[in-house]
Amino acid sequence: MNTCTGEHPKLHFGRIFVRTKNVTMDNQYCKVGAITPITSGHKALALMEYQYQNFLNKASDFKTTDDKLAAFFELKARKLKKLLEDFVK
Repeated sequence: MNTCTGEHPKLHFGRIFVRTKNVTMDNQYCKVGAITPITSGHKALALMEYQYQNFLNKASDFKTTDDKLAAFFELKARKLKKLLEDFVK
């Protein structure tokens, strides 16, 4: 062992270089839980009808495999149906 440096003469340790890549996120300019309003008029009604039908289809697709998920989609469909009925009045 080298008495001056404390190193063993047969061992050689080299420097280890670590490359790092700095990654930055772009600003998203949105808040968690932010709600985008539905467009007004005829487009809103068509969009809500589409979502209602989509939730009904998903509920029927999951009825045989996952009862809880099917119940969730049925609940969403019922809420949309109520909104549609209120919207049409």
